[in-house]
Amino acid sequence: MSDMFTEPEERTALREAVARLAASYGREYIEKQVATGGKTTDLWLDMGKQGYLGVNIPEEYGGGGGGMADLAAVLEEAAAAGAPLLMMVVSPAICGSIITRCGTPRQKQKWLPGIADGTLLMAFGITEADAGSNAHQITTTAIRDGDEWVLNGQKTFISGVDEAHAVLIVSRTADARTGKLKPALFVVPTDAQGFTRTPIPMAWKAPEKQFTLFLDDVRLPADALVGDEDGGLWQLFAGLNPERIMGAALSNGMARYALGKAVDYARTRSVWKDQPIGSHQGIAHPLARVKIELEQSRLLQQKAAALYDAGDDFGAGEYANMAKYAGGEIACNAADVAVHTHGGNGLTEEYGLANLLIAARLGRIAPVSREMILNFVGMHTLGLPKSY
Repeated sequence: MSDMFTEPEERTALREAVARLAASYGREYIEKQVATGGKTTDLWLDMGKQGYLGVNIPEEYGGGGGGMADLAAVLEEAAAAGAPLLMMVVSPAICGSIITRCGTPRQKQKWLPGIADGTLLMAFGITEADAGSNAHQITTTAIRDGDEWVLNGQKTFISGVDEAHAVLIVSRTADARTGKLKPALFVVPTDAQGFTRTPIPMAWKAPEKQFTLFLDDVRLPADALVGDEDGGLWQLFAGLNPERIMGAALSNGMARYALGKAVDYARTRSVWKDQPIGSHQGIAHPLARVKIELEQSRLLQQKAAALYDAGDDFGAGEYANMAKYAGGEIACNAADVAVHTHGGNGLTEEYGLANLLIAARLGRIAPVSREMILNFVGMHTLGLPKSY
């Protein structure tokens, strides 16, 4: 058997170390933070101090010099230990990747060390209320005014803005309001004048909150622009492919957590004679099916990350979308089976699985809906006519 399916020893050791650290916090820590309105700052900074948040950042900027496969492994293990860190998808993966690949040396020095060690958290703003999944409909605009840029627009469902020091905002230059998207990416400090936020009440209970952002004549220096204003879509996808890979990792980690809880319960719960409920096929087979589908999903994640790290952006885009789709499906399936295995206990707060149903469902919606992924695969992979 080829060793292409075997992770390097360094990544295996990384997984084990992250799993130990995340487990020392675990679900209890996350739930306590939710209940008290707290954040995951202690765990986040601990992960950063150990070098786990910045494994994909170049060594000269304080990172580990690894790739997306390493960062995805970190997030997957944290989620599998019951301590998912949503902002890893955003700060080191999206923002870290875009700045690494598109930023000037000065921008890299300014932002990457803090992203790598966790002391600087950067959010990402692309979604707009009237655009939804259609990024070509973005109306946030940037106008050049002398040595400055002036931004106007709104963003919605932006994660963690209350924890962030800055937000990487996707806009378009004023002369490109219509036609094909010509994204212009700006780092906007959260304390910038004219930048305000409003929280969105969510049924999903998590330390990370969602916000609507308002940019009203936000003035930025020239070097707030990351990359080239005429650089094209590749600059955006330098961050969106990692976003999909990390979304898959988050979903796969949650699925592992749910499956582990269900299997433990099925092994020990006994209501007929002396046999645990896991001895019955009605319980065992759904769990076995989840295990098989989970391993399929993890292989897609592994391939997508390998393609991205090899510099194959188009191949990575194809498989990152597939991996994200598979992750969303298996997280939902695993959470559902785990709840069902627990019976009524599965919907109690004590067992912590009910909220997972909502968290897992997020993977079918964000950062891109499964229908848009099917559109992508139909058009780009299968060569079918464009449907939208």
